[in-house]
Amino acid sequence: MTWIAIPFGALAFFSTLLGGLLALRLRRELTTLIALSGGIVLAVSLFDVLPEALAAVDDPERVMTLVGIGFLAFFLAERGLVLHHRDEEAEARAHAQVGALGAAGLSAHSFIDGLGIGLAFGLDTATGLLVFLAVVTHDFADGLNTVSFILRQGGEQRRAVTWLAVDAIAPVVGAVVGAALSVSEDTLGHFLALYAGFFLYMGATDLLPEAHTHPSGKRVALTVAGFGATWALARVAIG
Repeated sequence: MTWIAIPFGALAFFSTLLGGLLALRLRRELTTLIALSGGIVLAVSLFDVLPEALAAVDDPERVMTLVGIGFLAFFLAERGLVLHHRDEEAEARAHAQVGALGAAGLSAHSFIDGLGIGLAFGLDTATGLLVFLAVVTHDFADGLNTVSFILRQGGEQRRAVTWLAVDAIAPVVGAVVGAALSVSEDTLGHFLALYAGFFLYMGATDLLPEAHTHPSGKRVALTVAGFGATWALARVAIG
């Protein structure tokens, strides 16, 4: 039954693509979408990625250390790319590189999502279906977040579409790898802890501040809605 994970990975592909296309279609409302995206990214980190890391690694102190390393690594990467450029044109290119770094992190998360589908179906079909339900909803948000992050950092639409394609393909590749290989749960947990740090930084310092530069009740409501809906989905998945 392991290989049944691959068509489910393909469904995650379409979910990611749909989220990204929505972000492209509503580009003029990007700042408003970022408010939703920021709430989702933080909630995914706190209620999905981090709990999975803690469950996989039997050492909470090590997990939280890795979260901190992930947070600091993204901060240093962003500062190193941006602060070495002073003129406006170069700064725009540097921010585009930061956007690509964020999109790469989301794509890696999507790969791990697909990997989780493959490994879960290796255990049993019921577990595989539960993991798939969690992944397919999160991947919709990943597609939206990937496009939003690239555009928010001054990237062109073509660049956003390229990274959306990478992000959409990632869970399919992950499902294939997960179906073919046996990966240590402990190792997977270490990677998840690092990515929890990446997403905490991304949501707290890039997405939410940008979304609330010109605060409105609508944006605050969307942030809370994204956060709350992701929490609820995570609780359903755990249950």
